[in-house]
Amino acid sequence: MATQPATESDFSLDAAAAVAEQEGSGKQLEGMGPWRLAWRRLKRNRVAMASLAVFFVLVACCVAAPLYAKHIAGRGPTETNATGTIVIDGKKQFVVTPDGTPIGPGLHKEYLLGADPLGRDVMVRLLYGGRNSLFVGFMAAVITAVLAVGFGLLSGYIGGFTDGVITNMFDILWSFPVLLFAIALGTALALGGLHIGPISIQGDSLWIPIVIIGVVYVPYFGRPIRGQVLSLREKEFVDAAVAQGMRSPRIMFGEIMPNLTSTILVFGTLIIANNILLEAALSFLGAGIQPPEPSWGGLISDGVNQIYTAPHLSLVPGIAIVIAVLSLNVFGDGLRDALDPRAKVRLR
Repeated sequence: MATQPATESDFSLDAAAAVAEQEGSGKQLEGMGPWRLAWRRLKRNRVAMASLAVFFVLVACCVAAPLYAKHIAGRGPTETNATGTIVIDGKKQFVVTPDGTPIGPGLHKEYLLGADPLGRDVMVRLLYGGRNSLFVGFMAAVITAVLAVGFGLLSGYIGGFTDGVITNMFDILWSFPVLLFAIALGTALALGGLHIGPISIQGDSLWIPIVIIGVVYVPYFGRPIRGQVLSLREKEFVDAAVAQGMRSPRIMFGEIMPNLTSTILVFGTLIIANNILLEAALSFLGAGIQPPEPSWGGLISDGVNQIYTAPHLSLVPGIAIVIAVLSLNVFGDGLRDALDPRAKVRLR
């Protein structure tokens, strides 16, 4: 005998049954809204919460970079010391040996993670590079979210000619490989800067990679938003809003927009991780954050020539990128599971 496909109400009944079973039959079950239930699910996902904690620790360390540079390392991220010495166990040691090999990591106050060929403190540059990389990742994600949600709402709700123009624009951007497109834009804008009317951004500004990364990911974020808006505009609450005489902007931002919140949160978390990776790739290739400003990708690029004699120069920023991206991706997966009404309920 053929079985009927499960409906949304079936999942709601299953979720309610699971909640009642775990709360106990003798206890009155209080009504829980979707956000409260999602928060309870997320809290019970220990892996996701641990990943979020790791990411917050990494962000806190990067934010505290000036304190570390001033009170512990005693030097800034661009301060060179190629001919200097450091005292380790009562003995003087060159920061960079005469043959060009920098000091490696050690349990000493200065140069905790070693030095680069110019005698700059790797730990200080790692923290300052993290500030730049994370700032670019967050701000680019904000630009992507604003553009993607705005275009997705217009395309999905208004439709017609507007939808055709926006979807064609998405298709054009989507047709270019992300990395190659970003490299082309980064190289061009790094040479001449960005000048649009009253807006003028110098080629070595952090806002160049922010704008580039924010733009290239718009179709990857905007298409799912458009698809969800196409579905939502056929719902009864939209018909009721139209019957009450609400204008289109109020319907889009007051009625449809709140129903996109969970999608925006999940995609936003994952986009930040992608932005950090793309920024590292651009900086590694010289089309991202420009020297002397440090970045994780730039640090890896600087250490490639010393990979045999000083592997820590590339390994340390590479590990930082892995930790940041992995923690965000794991938390994003947990957040998606918590916000998915069809996910298995776990309250303990």
